[in-house]
This record gives sequence, C-alpha cells and structure tokens, in this order.
Amino acid sequence: MNKPFSQLNHYRLLGHSGLRVSPLCLGTMTFGSDWGWGTDLEESRRILDFYAARGGNFIDTANIYTNGSSERFLGKLLQGRRDRFVLATKYSLNTDPTNPNAGGNHRRSLVRAVEDSLKRLETDYIDLYWLHVWDYRNSIEEVMRALDDLVRQGKILHIGLSDTPSWIVTEGLAIAKLRGWTPISAIQVHYNLVERTSEADMLPMSRYHGITPLAWSPLAGGVLSGKYTREDLQNTSGEKEGSGRKGVTQEIGQLTERSLQIADVVKQITAEIGRSPSQVALNWILQQPSKPIPIIGARKLSHLEDNLGALDFALDREQIDRLNQVSAFVMPFPHNFIALDMYHGLVDGENRIEAGFTAYH
Repeated sequence: MNKPFSQLNHYRLLGHSGLRVSPLCLGTMTFGSDWGWGTDLEESRRILDFYAARGGNFIDTANIYTNGSSERFLGKLLQGRRDRFVLATKYSLNTDPTNPNAGGNHRRSLVRAVEDSLKRLETDYIDLYWLHVWDYRNSIEEVMRALDDLVRQGKILHIGLSDTPSWIVTEGLAIAKLRGWTPISAIQVHYNLVERTSEADMLPMSRYHGITPLAWSPLAGGVLSGKYTREDLQNTSGEKEGSGRKGVTQEIGQLTERSLQIADVVKQITAEIGRSPSQVALNWILQQPSKPIPIIGARKLSHLEDNLGALDFALDREQIDRLNQVSAFVMPFPHNFIALDMYHGLVDGENRIEAGFTAYH
C-alpha cells in the first residue's frame, strides 16, 4: 500500500495516437466564476502552475464551461508555454440559446465551435477535440468526416467522443478505418464508485479497441470526498433542484442513500490507511482494468494537492474488493445472461476454458 501507484510525469499513450498524457487530467470547468461556484484567474493560475510543476500536461475544458471563461482563462495562462500541454476542449452544447444551430453534433455547429474555441484559447491548434454528448440528430459518418476535415486543416490533431453510446463509437471507428479518416483516440464516460455501469459496454469496448477512457466526475460530485451527509438527501437549503453544485449532483443521481453507503466504506478505508476519501476513490479508478484517466477539478489549490496524492499509494486487493462489493450493480442484458454458469455449461460442456480478451475482469 505504501508503494506509489504512479507519478504525474509517468505519461501514458492516448489510444493509438502516440500522444503522451499524464495519468490524471486537469479539468477546468471550475476556471471562471460565471456559474457561481468557480474560481478567479489568479487562483486558476496557481492551480495550473502547481499541476505543471509536478509534471502534469493534460488539460480538459469545453466551449460552454463557465460561459467561455474557462477557455479564455486558459488562453491567458498558457501564453509562452502552450506546446508544453496537451489541450482538450469540446463542442455540442448550445452556447447561444436563441440560435438552434449554436449546439448539436452537426458540421456547422462543429466548425463554428472550433473557430470560437481557437480564439478564446489564443492558439492555432487543439490537441484533442471532443464531441461533448451524442444528440441522435445526425449520423456518426457526418461527424467523423467533419472532424477529419479539421484534422487535415491542422486545427485539431486528435479526436475523442464523450457521453456517446458504445455502438456509435464502434461504428465511428469502423467508418474511420474503412475511409482512412482520423480514428477515435479517447472516450469520456461518467465513471466512479457510485456510477459503474460503463463496465457493461463502454470500458470493455475501449479496452478491446485500444481507446483511452477518461472518467468525468470521479468523486461523484463530491459525494465520495465526504462532502455530503444523509441530511443532504433532503433539499433543505431552499436551493432549486438542478442549480448549484449540490443540485447538479442530485439531478445526475449521485446523491442517494446508496451512494452515501459507498462513501461510508471509502471513509473506513481512509481511516485505516491515513489517506483522504478523495485519494481512495481516485486510486480505485486508477487500478481498474481499463486504466481510465480521472479528470480532476479544483476550486482551490488545496483540492488539487489532495487529489494528486491519489498517485502516491496503491490500495491492496482486499480494499479494492470491499469497494467493489459495496458499489456492485446489476449488469444489463445480455451481460447478466452471458455470466450465468448455466450458459457457460451449455457453451463449454465439461471443459474449462479461460475467459476471452473481451471479459472485463
């Protein structure tokens, strides 16, 4: 347990791209106070400088974060050192509610969003460009072709899909391979001890195809950091549901009796090993078979300092098993059927056959 798991400058390859990225990605949705809970430019500078000083090079933002302030802050903060970082941003969410074409996955939305992000980020290229969320309103072929066009123009270098069903990701992969277009290097999934359903399809798919998964909200909106208690299950603050950090956490379904039970076990392990709850929750993600990269955000430098401590140790097998048990979920069909002993008996007969590569565990 005392042996370090990794270091921020022990870089990983992003998919098959050859691009080197840190094992913890710095999320910058907190850069800017436009949404009422972010941080100002100087604290953002302190956070970024500390991350960089430890060897961190992977930054994630989006065109909609803090109404564009996140990108504008980064544009200022990266001056003179832009090439030192792998910079990722996203498009899809509507940046002008009065304009129906200011959001969505379609080509016009994509092209306009890239141009606007380049201006705010004060750069002439984006290392990793994400589709933010799948909207089911146009084909993946159109999206992949439009993204490939931007790669050929040198405006973006690599492609990622966030919050997109696995069957659409694999269709995009197949089309790119057949057409000779830029492949998908990474996916973003909602993944933490509270939300593990990506283990059914998304994470095995990424592992099989060599795509790097990034885990957003790795602390379940603060639930796994010990921020909330059972008193918070009732919206007693008068805060409108869906507003503020607590409201968002509730609306996503991360603040429940079950999630607090999981947080209780995290705290038990915390007490046993002398680590913070956030470090335990992040270390669990880092040790998962698909090797996700958690996206860590911070409103204060102290938050970042604590999160980076997740790399300084490794949970043992017994601790991981306890966390797996309390956070277990029911696999959907067909995975629940395929896992039955009856099924394996019918397929394998009396023979013992090792699990295939696609098995998650």
